[in-house]
Amino acid sequence: MFENLSEKLERSFKLLKGQGRITEINIAETLKEIRRALLDADVNFKTAKTFTDAVKEKAIGMDVLTSVKPGQLMVKLVHDELALLMGGKFTDINLKGSPSVILMAGLQGSGKTTFSGKLANLLKHKKGRHPLLVAGDVYRPAAIEQLKVVGSQIEVPVYTEEGNMNPVQIAVNSVKHAKANGFDIVIIDTAGRLAIDEQMMKEISSIKAEVKPDEILFVVDAMTGQDAVNTAKEFNERLDFDGVILTKLDGDARGGAALSIRSVVDKPIKFVGTGEKMEAIEVFHPDRMADRILGMGDIVSLVEKAQEQFDAEEAKRIQQKLAKDQFNFNDFLKQIQQIKKMGNLKDVASMIPGMGKALRNIDLDNDSFKHIEAIIHSMTPAERENPGLMNGSRRKRIADGSGTSVQEVNRLLKQFTETSKMMKMVAQGKNMQHMMGNMRQGRR
Repeated sequence: MFENLSEKLERSFKLLKGQGRITEINIAETLKEIRRALLDADVNFKTAKTFTDAVKEKAIGMDVLTSVKPGQLMVKLVHDELALLMGGKFTDINLKGSPSVILMAGLQGSGKTTFSGKLANLLKHKKGRHPLLVAGDVYRPAAIEQLKVVGSQIEVPVYTEEGNMNPVQIAVNSVKHAKANGFDIVIIDTAGRLAIDEQMMKEISSIKAEVKPDEILFVVDAMTGQDAVNTAKEFNERLDFDGVILTKLDGDARGGAALSIRSVVDKPIKFVGTGEKMEAIEVFHPDRMADRILGMGDIVSLVEKAQEQFDAEEAKRIQQKLAKDQFNFNDFLKQIQQIKKMGNLKDVASMIPGMGKALRNIDLDNDSFKHIEAIIHSMTPAERENPGLMNGSRRKRIADGSGTSVQEVNRLLKQFTETSKMMKMVAQGKNMQHMMGNMRQGRR
């Protein structure tokens, strides 16, 4: 995400290289390139101009410390302004009702139904709540079935009323059902249309009036750029929603919707969708997103993602095996599966400071693990348990069985050995201070 914008902003900062201080003359070209980068990212022209004017106003006359270069100072100013543009600070979802009612709104195809499931999954596992999904889209073919499939994946019940074509009544009845059956969250998936129409707006306004939701979330496809912003504006005028959900942000290398939507509708982005899996949902933090855009990584979000998949008992077991030099390919496979659960591999890796730039032109996704998994699955149980058994004939058999080459098998064995050594070193605490120091320097 934001790949193109990150690259262009980086080029604009280089224009200040060699300058002793910031002046109105020497930042003119940099600001021009920043504005061009924002416009190329599909940011609204007025928003882009306001942004660069704000950066210029803060930059001119600012004292540049001898230890800070003008280019570095400009990065800091742009970072802070980007964070402000996207809302400044994190805004939490309102869950004070009993039950808390969340109304999902948006156009057809925005990802409303899938995201309703993702949100239910997040609230269930991270906040310990008991959500109920409500099938309020009675028009779109298979919409109810789609929500049922989503509900079964995350083990969250779905409220439906077969044959009832009145979404307002379904919403009212679902809240009564939730109260009677101990659900503390009600997520109502409403009908979308291919375009904004009066009937759609009247219907969702009636649902709002009847159930009085604690939170109205507008779901929009980030890849539609300025269209997403314009749609948000029209919905907000009718619904006065509480927050925005940007879906498919992982597929948007430009990021215009994320950068423009707050300034146009004055409502916070609360969540973003970053993939197809039910776990591919992130709480939106403007400052962290600014870090990512400027290639600074996002260590805090990376640690949070890792903690979500962290199994204390499994970690203890691995540590004991490492101490006894018993770490094997079964353990290695489990580690890979945990990494894959964290989301898109390239996005996860880019949260490490400096990695976003390094991975810019590399095609890296979760399919990158396929060859490794195929090789491990082609091993016998004994070989997985005891990597030391590997000899030439075994390697040839494994390569044939996995559809790979002996060279690829050898490469994996080398990677396995190096990974085992590194994990053992970390488990024993060696060089941990040095590693953390490097991470902090990268953060700066």
